[in-house]
Amino acid sequence: MKRIHVVAAIIVGPDQQIFISRRGDHLHQGGLWEFPGGKVEVGETPDAALARELFEEIDIQVTSSQPYMQVEHDYVDKKVLLDIWQVDGFSGDARGKEGQQCRWLTLDQLLAPAVDNDLCFPAGNQPILQRLADQGLKALKF
Repeated sequence: MKRIHVVAAIIVGPDQQIFISRRGDHLHQGGLWEFPGGKVEVGETPDAALARELFEEIDIQVTSSQPYMQVEHDYVDKKVLLDIWQVDGFSGDARGKEGQQCRWLTLDQLLAPAVDNDLCFPAGNQPILQRLADQGLKALKF
């Protein structure tokens, strides 16, 4: 099975909140929350893919981003390389252009276990959440 290269963004707003969106029910890992992004197309650089995906999905134009970490994860039906970027500069108002739910959360809200299980992330996102839990926003470069 070929590994799929995916970019995802930890988008930090001016008030130090982090933007997340919920995957559509019809998608792989549907209904779970994620850091927005998408597949890197053939011949596309990760930062170009990130800018394209974030504009298509949540209507922002990236003005400042940098690599954060990479995660390889094997689902039963798919292998992914998650190329995670920190986005701390953008223009536009982030919103779900594809009808997906979106939220701005503080780091504490993002990492707190949800009583109603509302903030479930795909297993491939767990190393990202763990690094944020271990290092906090200081792990992000501003």
